[in-house]
Amino acid sequence: MPPAQCQPAATRGQLGAPSRQLLFSVFLLLLLGQTQGGMHIPKDYVINDLKEPPVITSQPESYTAFYLDDVLLKCEAKGNPAPKFRWVKDGKLFEEGSYSSGVITANESKDLKYYQGTYRCFASNDLGTAMSDVMELITEPPPILPKERRVRKTVNEGDDVVLHCNPPNSSVVPYIHWMDKKLLHIKQNERVTIGLDGNLYFANVLVTDTRDDYTCNAQYVPARTILPKEPISLHVNPSNMVAKIRRPRLHRPEGTHSHYLALRGQTLTLECIPHGLPTPTVTWERKDGPLSLDRASVLNYDRWLRFEEILESDDGEYSCTANNSHGFISHTYMVEVKAAPYWTKKPQSQLYAAGETVRLDCQAEGIPTPQITWKINGVPILDTDEEWRRQVTGGTLILSSVSYSDTAVYQCEASNIYGSSLINTYIHIIELPPQMLTENQEVYRVTEGSSASLNCSTFGSPRPMISWETEGDEPVLSNPKMSQMTNGTLLITNVSREDAGPYFCSVKNSSLSITALLDVLNRTQIISPPRHLQVLRGQSGVMQCQYEVDLQLKDPTIVWRKNGQKITTSAQDDKYTVFENGSLKITDVQHKDTGRYSCEVITELDMDIAIGSLTVVDKPDVPHSLQLSEKKSRSVTLSWTPGNENNSPVLDYVIEMREDVHSEASGWKVVEQISAEINRIEIPLLPFCTYHFRVAAINEIGMSDFSMPSESYATPPAKPDAYPKNVMSESTDPDSMVITWEEMKRKHFNGPDFRYKVFWRQSAGQQLNWEHVYVSHPPFIVNNTGTFTAFEIKVQAVNRLGEGPSPTSEIGHSGEDFPEKPPTRINVSQINGTAVNVTWNAVSRESVRGHLQGYKIYLRRLHPQGIHDHRGKRELALRDMEREEESRVIVVYGDRKEQAVLSGLEFYSDYQLSIAAFNKKGDGPQSEPYSFKTPEGVPGPPSIWKLESPSKTELTLYWRPPRKINGVLKGYILNYQEFIENSPSTLEYMRIDDPKKTHFTLSNLNPQRHYFFDLRALTNAGDGDPARVNGSTLLDGEPPSSVNATVGETFVNLSWVPSHRRRNIGFTVHYRKTVGGQWEESEQVNSTQAFYQLQGLQPGTQYVLEIRLSNETFWMQELQTNGPVKDKEDGRVDSEARPIKDETIGEYRSLESSDNDEKRSISQPSLCVESKRASDDSLAEYGDSVDIQFNEDGSFIGQYSGRRDHHGQAGDHDSSGATSPTNPNMPPPSMSFPSSVTGILGGN
Repeated sequence: MPPAQCQPAATRGQLGAPSRQLLFSVFLLLLLGQTQGGMHIPKDYVINDLKEPPVITSQPESYTAFYLDDVLLKCEAKGNPAPKFRWVKDGKLFEEGSYSSGVITANESKDLKYYQGTYRCFASNDLGTAMSDVMELITEPPPILPKERRVRKTVNEGDDVVLHCNPPNSSVVPYIHWMDKKLLHIKQNERVTIGLDGNLYFANVLVTDTRDDYTCNAQYVPARTILPKEPISLHVNPSNMVAKIRRPRLHRPEGTHSHYLALRGQTLTLECIPHGLPTPTVTWERKDGPLSLDRASVLNYDRWLRFEEILESDDGEYSCTANNSHGFISHTYMVEVKAAPYWTKKPQSQLYAAGETVRLDCQAEGIPTPQITWKINGVPILDTDEEWRRQVTGGTLILSSVSYSDTAVYQCEASNIYGSSLINTYIHIIELPPQMLTENQEVYRVTEGSSASLNCSTFGSPRPMISWETEGDEPVLSNPKMSQMTNGTLLITNVSREDAGPYFCSVKNSSLSITALLDVLNRTQIISPPRHLQVLRGQSGVMQCQYEVDLQLKDPTIVWRKNGQKITTSAQDDKYTVFENGSLKITDVQHKDTGRYSCEVITELDMDIAIGSLTVVDKPDVPHSLQLSEKKSRSVTLSWTPGNENNSPVLDYVIEMREDVHSEASGWKVVEQISAEINRIEIPLLPFCTYHFRVAAINEIGMSDFSMPSESYATPPAKPDAYPKNVMSESTDPDSMVITWEEMKRKHFNGPDFRYKVFWRQSAGQQLNWEHVYVSHPPFIVNNTGTFTAFEIKVQAVNRLGEGPSPTSEIGHSGEDFPEKPPTRINVSQINGTAVNVTWNAVSRESVRGHLQGYKIYLRRLHPQGIHDHRGKRELALRDMEREEESRVIVVYGDRKEQAVLSGLEFYSDYQLSIAAFNKKGDGPQSEPYSFKTPEGVPGPPSIWKLESPSKTELTLYWRPPRKINGVLKGYILNYQEFIENSPSTLEYMRIDDPKKTHFTLSNLNPQRHYFFDLRALTNAGDGDPARVNGSTLLDGEPPSSVNATVGETFVNLSWVPSHRRRNIGFTVHYRKTVGGQWEESEQVNSTQAFYQLQGLQPGTQYVLEIRLSNETFWMQELQTNGPVKDKEDGRVDSEARPIKDETIGEYRSLESSDNDEKRSISQPSLCVESKRASDDSLAEYGDSVDIQFNEDGSFIGQYSGRRDHHGQAGDHDSSGATSPTNPNMPPPSMSFPSSVTGILGGN
């Protein structure tokens, strides 16, 4: 619809000369290109009392008045000064005078009809006059009901019925409510409907519709009136419903066509109320296009089609169709949409400076096209004096070189036959002094290479003129990088470090000026941008984005985008992770992650962006569309369509085949692996099989899943192509032969009724003809063959179509029997002390009675030599008794091997052997026993048992004889020497000639030294391997002098570190109460015990404890037991006697015991083994020599019987107390403490 254009209007007054008209036209054309926008006063501009032309804020609206009280005309406006109001009724001033409130109410002396008419409101002040739209006030008396006769209707069941409402006429459309005498609404549905005319329509009636209180209530809301009409009585007679069945007809509208005229923006309802039996259904459609339910709504049980705000696009042809089981009826609606004027472009009220050109644009549309007229302060512009600076062209009004006298309210009004619309727009010409709106000394931070905008915001009317200068009063516009914007802002492009510094902005012809400071920082740069990245699907990928930012800037914001969409990270989802260096990690990469990735490093001043890409690679997608072609008896051609390569080229295809033979499915197997350039292949097949094929693709990433199997293909049957393999005899019975073979796979049967044809005949003798038999599977047994008789045998494949190829025969034998004779002429020769060479004569072939597999040597060790001569003691006899009957069997495989080497024999022993031949059936008889002896050898190491120290200069070594003497024991050799660090010492040699001796005492030893001992056994063959041990003598024992005490309620735990170099000694603990107590003595305690619990004490009591031996006190301490304090002295507790809590290294549990156990002392070993000692003879310096043990070869693995301290040193009695034990509930040690060093038995 074209916008309305105002036609040129004639002007009043005398026209100038043609030359003057031409000059004005040229000037007007120049002005059209130089119009300026209005002025907006910034909120920072300080102004006290700005005048404002009147602006109407609330328009009066048309309505109907039924009473004088309803007369209320309201017109609201604002302005400075406050506007005054006047009203015009029907084109004439209404009641002379002006109204300050803009509200008109009725005068009770006037008749209501006096106020009916059209009104317009005018609001005026010193700057102009605004006018409202036209409103219409309709006056009429409240509607009343005429006197009516009651209506009674009698109809038959199934008839259609209309109950008329006929409400009183009014300019106000009433709301219709059909109700009963109980004021309940009549229920509506598809059968019973209220029409737009207020009538109640029945498509067909039921007996249940009978009632005498159908009441129409007309509600007139503005009149505040509800008029109930006379109730209507409806009586429905029962009838044959089937006879009443009829096709649809329409109650409303009548006829087949109807026409509707609607104005744009109004509500239009199309009505379609049918009747018939069964009740018709209604459907709506638009004939000239699709019916949009966004534009129209189907209401009232599909009887109405309503357009809430109809538009020109709704203009067209519509239809409704009523259907039931007996037919249908349609009605066509021609909808024509017209439009009262409405605005498409409105001028805005503005402030202007003197001398500017003002342009007001006013455009409206409507059907028909509206006419536009202009007014100034409510006066038509044609009725004003001609002004050469003012030009009206269509809907455009232009004022050039405006002055303060041009301040006014201009009205633009659009009109057509359907209505009019008016807009008030004011032009306010003002003069304001200039003000500087930008703060002084503002700092502008930018980065190199960017643009800087230095603000210098001013305001005034007319517009202030400003200028920019740098230090030295140099104008900035001489620099090509700098330019001044129309709003006063100084724009500096491609900023560099040299541009930093102060800039000065000043208003010309005034003293107003400000200073702007420019700070130039390093530019933000991405130094390691993201690249093209290839990632395997399911793996993780990292996109790099390392950057550099000026140190004066805050940490930047890193924004990653994929294909332009921002990537968000979440604590609940670890799909994306952005690291501190800007890199982006993408986990579980999938194909959807492929794309273009950009990294944005954003600071408060600038940003940098870099772009990379991610390609997801994966194994190929599955090939598909498998097809079989060129189907032959022994081959078929397979083709397929490749799947997606997933960004990695396919290298090969793998073809697998599954064979189904006689309905038995076999597994898949690889047939071929071919190059990716091929997607069809001819595959050889076997007869009488059903085949399925599948294909997989391979690229550098891996192999795809296999495709769905192809269709099946069955090949025709044929004769067998092969014969069974590995035909042989496996006989165990001497009088029969078992023929066996490798069964052929079902895929080689080639046809139905597959069998094996078994042939046999003797390989020597008169039997020339083959005997045969048909069997389904191996084996086949031939009876009455004799023992180990040779036969020719073969097996052939046969099916229903014939015999397969004839095989070559094999030699088989009947069952074997045990060998009859043993080997003879056995001889044994010595290789060394533990190995011999055995030879014998082979048995004859006839005596084997089968295939000779080899020989078995039965070897038995009788006993060591000289056991009856040299083992006078029971101990030696028992040690070797378990070895007297050692025996083993040596198997020699091969039918031509009559020699064997027997190794691993024992020295100095008697042996016996016998030999037997064996075949598959078993062993033959053994030969006569053959006896031989092994020579004497060196002995094994003795077993060192323990070390004892009778005195501090003596040490006794205890041992046991070697487990393996390997001959006649002659004695022992003992070597020992002192250990002197970083210095050699003399090796002492002692020979012990008595073989029965098991201990030896060394005297005159240095108690401050450590010794190494080396003990070897001796036979005629020499001395054997040594047993080694190290040790030292023990010093005299003494009680502990450094004791740790931990208190409980009724006990005290005492712990100490025993000296590993001192003998055990007994001592007692003396104790008494600090106040008034008598000395008491504990039971005897061993010094090696390491722990002792003194019990039977009283809670909360102070005690003195002493350790004594022979009236000499070695340790003393005063302490207090836990529990409630018994007397005044109970408050003092020694610092070292406090119970161990969380701050200590251990904690004691309270000991719960019976009254009988209360007094009993408990000894426990200490777990605290660290103590500070200082002595030169510490055993820790000689290695871990305290734990004394022997391995099987005689090396030492023993330990001292007393406790040891890995870090302590002997001979120091002034060491500090040991720490408290961490486990006080360990079982007490044994009460016997030998003053010796005990070893654990070992050796051979």
